[in-house]
Amino acid sequence: MKASRIAAAGAVAATAVLALSSPALAHVSVQPEGAAAKGGYAVVNFKVPNERDNASTTKLEVSFPTDHPLASVMPEPVDGWKIEVTRSTLDKPLELHGNKITEAVSKVTWTADGEGVRPGYFQKFPLSLGALPEDTDELAFKAIQTYSNKEVVRWIEVPQEGQAEPEHPAPVLELSAAEEDGHSRGAAAQETSGDAGHTDSAAPAEDGDGTDTTARVLGIAGIVVGAAGVGYGVFAGRRRTTA
Repeated sequence: MKASRIAAAGAVAATAVLALSSPALAHVSVQPEGAAAKGGYAVVNFKVPNERDNASTTKLEVSFPTDHPLASVMPEPVDGWKIEVTRSTLDKPLELHGNKITEAVSKVTWTADGEGVRPGYFQKFPLSLGALPEDTDELAFKAIQTYSNKEVVRWIEVPQEGQAEPEHPAPVLELSAAEEDGHSRGAAAQETSGDAGHTDSAAPAEDGDGTDTTARVLGIAGIVVGAAGVGYGVFAGRRRTTA
């Protein structure tokens, strides 16, 4: 009877670990393809997982930081999605390759032409960005995810250093140190980001940059279950000694 209770407690603990960790696997995130160096260009992917069992993601809106405007923002075509780029006038013009830039992209919106991102899948939305700012270590983008049942999830809470991750964190792009030549390896990708025939189709939600997090979660669950197994072994040993 005691052995059954120990095993049951271990299973419950492992389930609790997975349940508590699952939100970290499912928020909208942004990751660069290669380097995202200060002062250079980069191709980044906004990864959007579907968190619902009975609705598809049909729209994504990404707003760009106003304190660090980007002079060049180019989306890559994504099959099954219509892309709208919104530009706004800058309070302070930017200088890019000797030219004065008076407006910048303030928002990019992807709207599904069909069913969108189905339950159990995620979608990557690529953008070429530049030139990346040199006076900050990260860029925060506020994202709004809309489902086919009209539910709206606002990923707009900017994580703060030293504080727990918010419930709906905004995607944050970490910037690396500027390279010696003043350009990131993403600069070449920026020039070729418009090449035809390269799109990222939807994939199962288990894939992508959530793999490392999933491994850590499973590792913790394994420790919990292992501890329960040790307890069971001690209990069984005591029974044999008593017998």
